[in-house]
Amino acid sequence: MKQTVIVKTLIASISLLTLFAPNQASAQLVPQPWVSVGEQDGDITYAVGVRALNFGVELGNGPDGSTGVDVLKFISLPVISPYVGLGYYSEDKGVAVSGGVQVGASNNVFVGAGYNSVRGFNGQVGIRF
Repeated sequence: MKQTVIVKTLIASISLLTLFAPNQASAQLVPQPWVSVGEQDGDITYAVGVRALNFGVELGNGPDGSTGVDVLKFISLPVISPYVGLGYYSEDKGVAVSGGVQVGASNNVFVGAGYNSVRGFNGQVGIRF
């Protein structure tokens, strides 16, 4: 139990540190939406998300009917964009931590993989405008 609290605290601290890192200036606000499907404890989980200005928000449906929202911080690299996030879920699931990567598959499509402590492992497909 104590080790779990320490790990969650470290992940939250790293998330906050990346949250306040300087961002590259963008000329336009162009959102990048995605859908996500995953699995946790034998239940299928779903989510929709959007990214803009290296921040993201993901609304997800987890096991046992839990619903929650995650706030994500992306680190933009040339081909791959790793992210970390923190969220809150209903049905006594509480605080969730998440992380993953998104990779550009073409000029207008990206794919990704991630993990959320409430929704489990998931795959993502999204579009760029």
